[in-house]
Amino acid sequence: MEYKNISVEVDEGIAVLKVNRPRALNALNVETLKEIQDALRKLARREDVRGLILTGEGTKAFVAGADIAEMKEMDPQQAHEFSRLGHQTLKMIEEFPWPVIAAVNGYALGGGLEIALACDFIYAQEGARLGLPEVTLGIFPGFGGTQRLPRHIGRAQAKELIYTGEMIEAQRAYELGIVNKVCKAEELLEEAKNTLRRIARNGPLAVKVAKELVNRGLETSQEEGEELEISAWANMFASFDQKEGMGAFLEKRAPQFKGK
Repeated sequence: MEYKNISVEVDEGIAVLKVNRPRALNALNVETLKEIQDALRKLARREDVRGLILTGEGTKAFVAGADIAEMKEMDPQQAHEFSRLGHQTLKMIEEFPWPVIAAVNGYALGGGLEIALACDFIYAQEGARLGLPEVTLGIFPGFGGTQRLPRHIGRAQAKELIYTGEMIEAQRAYELGIVNKVCKAEELLEEAKNTLRRIARNGPLAVKVAKELVNRGLETSQEEGEELEISAWANMFASFDQKEGMGAFLEKRAPQFKGK
């Protein structure tokens, strides 16, 4: 897949999508968001992909926000379209069929942190700085930050970060529950790949459905979520993977899952 503002590589079932605008600290513009959407659609259809890593090109930034130069002269209609595009892109990340890890290799600000929050896990390198500084520009997070961050860390902590616009380092983000793991810079990508490799050894259908249930459960009552779980769990017993996984356990051998 060839793009102007991103790069995509797939190796041994793991896709790595890099935002590739290092001179602009990998800032998001309309063209970049559309390229990310196109790549996500294509990767979701590939049978050889079982996990995705999102990261940024270079050593300074994961994604340092949206492109301010592009945003500055937007009118309300253009801003509405840009926000909608951002929300659509992040929803595609959130609903990607396989686990997604944000490998935060530098600044993750504004839209960058919002992208990371749409991923299943966030791994950050030591010293990386994260935040939602939009209020310092006279706006507020427009790609889902006001909705996803409170779901991650609770309303009070989220409000403080959003209202102050302050940046925090990776270790503090870990303590707040935003980041899953803090890694040395040279180990960040490999740590993310190792996690996806461990997940890929499990039943792929089970992982896929579990992700759907967790995501849907956050949008429903607990009672509705439990009913979804009961139904989906029962359906797993019609799958090859369930028979293979339990059979392999009883026969004391490694399972050979097929994702069906």
